[in-house]
Amino acid sequence: MIIVSVVSHGQNAMVIPLIAQLLECPDVRGVVLTCNIPDASDIRPRHGLQILHNPEPKGFGANHNAAFRHARRRHPEMRFFCILNPDITIRDNPFPSLCGHFADAAVGLVAPRIMSPSGDIEDSARAFPTRVELGLKLLGFRRRARRTEVEDLLHPDWVAGMFMLVSATTFDQIGGFDEGFHLYYEDVDLCARLRQSQKTIICDTRVSVIHDARRDSHRKLTYMKWHIASMRRHFLKQHVRRVASKKQIAMSRT
Repeated sequence: MIIVSVVSHGQNAMVIPLIAQLLECPDVRGVVLTCNIPDASDIRPRHGLQILHNPEPKGFGANHNAAFRHARRRHPEMRFFCILNPDITIRDNPFPSLCGHFADAAVGLVAPRIMSPSGDIEDSARAFPTRVELGLKLLGFRRRARRTEVEDLLHPDWVAGMFMLVSATTFDQIGGFDEGFHLYYEDVDLCARLRQSQKTIICDTRVSVIHDARRDSHRKLTYMKWHIASMRRHFLKQHVRRVASKKQIAMSRT
């Protein structure tokens, strides 16, 4: 069974149709909707939907971790946990194909191909970012998504957190998201820790969902500060992992 976590930042009008789409999928046992800020749009709990209201806003990872703990208490038999953005649209039930990959115990996380409303392929499955790439991004240079046909299965370093399907057991074992990231790079860090634990990341391009991205946050100073802080945290943790890996290799040779 699958429990889906969606966080609304005053986006309940957008979330209402998404919840309906999700609850039509036989594989989805429930949706945990976290209202991170108050919203005038009226959504009431009903069968399959639990609503959490935050007394004060939390970060991306903290919200989804709290939803996971809530889901585990309510549904201890939960097999899969899905992290989903509120601006995603489900066209066809993506879950049977995505869940099938977990027959391989080495698989840690699976994601579909992400499409824009205009039909373009979004750049949601990537290699780990370098300092040069991030510097260019801060200056306003953005990578273009690949528009050509791709392989059926990709094995990227990481996938964007707009749609992540993970084994509930694995998510619990690695401690969920690092809540030290308030916003940005939680998805990169989660995938890095999955790979460190010898788990595989898969993007199944035969399955797709639509992402109607809202970019207003890129023009706000607070979000830029969070972005820079997350970059620093990511590279610090990356450095620590490299040092630990080198020590482990050196010890194995002695």
